[in-house]
Amino acid sequence: MQSTSSASRHQSIDQLYSHHHGWLRGWLRRRLGNAADAADLAQDTFVRLLSIGPGEPLSVTTPRAYLATVANRLSINLYRRRSLEQAYLEALAQAPQDVAPSLEHQALVLEALDEIDQVLALLSAKTRQAFLMAQLEGYTQEEIAGRLELSVRSVQRHLARAFEECIVLASQSAA
Repeated sequence: MQSTSSASRHQSIDQLYSHHHGWLRGWLRRRLGNAADAADLAQDTFVRLLSIGPGEPLSVTTPRAYLATVANRLSINLYRRRSLEQAYLEALAQAPQDVAPSLEHQALVLEALDEIDQVLALLSAKTRQAFLMAQLEGYTQEEIAGRLELSVRSVQRHLARAFEECIVLASQSAA
């Protein structure tokens, strides 16, 4: 049986959906130029609302602005995910045909890349840059410090922060 606050929250989302779903889908279609993506993102917006703070009633004073903000963030994630996927597929196209991974492996790699991208997006610009320089470009901590005009100790703190986030991601993936 649902609690009163949970039932109230679902009722609020139902009202938001019935009053603003059509508007949101149209707004997204004009913004994205693609009806299918607009429909998916509009639906994802309401799914996101259902998954946030399920114990509290939803109180939104400016529903269209709120929905547009949530939908805009989801569209940014969509395009970032597509950009990563495109870069991965381009890299695969450069690889010899006989070493191409299976479709299942490709899907797993794309999922992992998306998760890593989400973690990197949470990091500060300096932390992200230091981490990428160390992991992708092979720079030493001293080289990173010189290029970013930081102390080696600051670079170490940035790298530790990035690794902490990666560990959190790995533990969530394992659960």
